[in-house]
Amino acid sequence: MTAIQREKMDYDVVIVGAGPAGLSAAIRLKQLDPDRSVVVLEKGSEVGAHILSGAVLDPVGLDALLPDWRSMGAPIKTPVREDNFYMLGPAGQIRIPNWPMPPLMSNHGNYIVSMANVCRWMAGVAEGLGVEIFPGMACSELVFEGDAVVGVVAGEFGRDAETREPGPSYEPGMELRGKYVFLSEGVRGSLSKQVIEKYQLSKGHCPQKFGLGMKEIWEIDPEKHREGTVTHTMGWPLGKNAGGGSFVYHLENNQVYVGFVVHLNYENPHLYPYMEFQRFKHHPMVAELLKGGKRVAYGARAISEGGWQSIPKMVAPGVALLGCSAGLVNVPRIKGNHNAMLSGKAAAEAAHAAISAGRQGDELDTYESEVRTGRIGKDLKKVRNVKPLWSRYGLIASLMGGGLDMWLNTVGLTAFGTLRHKKSDAGATGLAKDHKVIDYPKPDGKLSFDRLTNVAFSFTNHDEAQPAHLVLKDPSVPILVNLPKYAEPAQRYCPAGVYEVLGEGADARFRINFQNCVHCKTCDIKDPSQNITWTTPMGGGGPNYPNM
Repeated sequence: MTAIQREKMDYDVVIVGAGPAGLSAAIRLKQLDPDRSVVVLEKGSEVGAHILSGAVLDPVGLDALLPDWRSMGAPIKTPVREDNFYMLGPAGQIRIPNWPMPPLMSNHGNYIVSMANVCRWMAGVAEGLGVEIFPGMACSELVFEGDAVVGVVAGEFGRDAETREPGPSYEPGMELRGKYVFLSEGVRGSLSKQVIEKYQLSKGHCPQKFGLGMKEIWEIDPEKHREGTVTHTMGWPLGKNAGGGSFVYHLENNQVYVGFVVHLNYENPHLYPYMEFQRFKHHPMVAELLKGGKRVAYGARAISEGGWQSIPKMVAPGVALLGCSAGLVNVPRIKGNHNAMLSGKAAAEAAHAAISAGRQGDELDTYESEVRTGRIGKDLKKVRNVKPLWSRYGLIASLMGGGLDMWLNTVGLTAFGTLRHKKSDAGATGLAKDHKVIDYPKPDGKLSFDRLTNVAFSFTNHDEAQPAHLVLKDPSVPILVNLPKYAEPAQRYCPAGVYEVLGEGADARFRINFQNCVHCKTCDIKDPSQNITWTTPMGGGGPNYPNM
């Protein structure tokens, strides 16, 4: 086959992903040297289109990057005024008082934000400094020279849907080359996954752990709206079936963010995370808030939950992992955007120093050191045992033991040392025969909605003429292995209805509705046979989140 010929463009730094980490890196590089050439490549149709986060933002990262952000028109207007924690039962709730909680759990000084809109604003700041930002440019391949990453292939279009070979309208895309390449793709990014595997960056570290976060935006009755109120819940409806919890954030304009997180290390393959979310909204406390309101948007994404123990080595020759590509979320705080910004800033400073010294294509060891010993490492190390305690012993043990350990960590002590994560989330999946089928109530169309109806509110879209970006390593596995052993959980763990089993017995077949995909990556994470690989679709495809 004839080698594909591509145009090449050279930059000092190539950044994949216009999230908080990538944009922070781009801004910092230009602050350090206005003549530094920097490009940001974003697979979404626009900056922010694929950004979904809770989100309560700790402004520490933005304070370090742009100290004057408050006077720069940032869309960060809603300070947290009230902080509530509840343990739910089927018909009621118990408020957990704030006073026993470690200081790091307080949201005083934080803001309820749309990270999609924050990223749109950051992109404007970056462009004002001279950063080139190209949305709709999915990065499909890494470019290597010797052992080093020297660039990426972006903007490839027109492969045949069946053969995956170049079709009649094929556009080969371009090679964008850099002295360093930053991968800020978010959780389980396709290029980051390749880098971690190629360079064995997870060797010596715990497996990464994940959660599935689902979120709706609601417009509610103004009389029920309490701007600046933050509420988190645990317990019902998940119970012992899975770890997780909810968030309800009151932002401006009578809107609330209603979200639900399910830890993906659950055992019961019959669990249906999306329906757990829908059931949650029928809790009396939540139902009363939403009654008379309307849902205006929906989305989902995976969340890195492994924390300190699961951070892989973050650098390899010519490349660095930033933000959620490295897994920098503080799980008990339900926050990662501040660490993403700090990681982008640190990577930029390391690359600037290296390029200024005449280096390129080597490992940015100073970035790795700064993340592990600086503010990010200190933030994550304090909470490192909360998730392993929850995984091993359940919610109550995590609350009690994790709370004690976080308090001790405020003075540099620990009750448990550093607990390790055990199985991967895929490996934690149990056999269908060993677990009960869960009966979920039918959505009522008022508070709860069927999956495909809700997916329409993610405004997701993919050109159906392209190859499916969800690739089966072995097409026979879903029916011959996953269906008899695990009741094919892809039918349930996907929050967008991408996967279906049609027919029964000898007539059963597996269908992939890739057009529905909201790019959450759950299938790549949770498939018990690890048979599904998430790859980038053509640029511009996927969700188009308005202000998630």
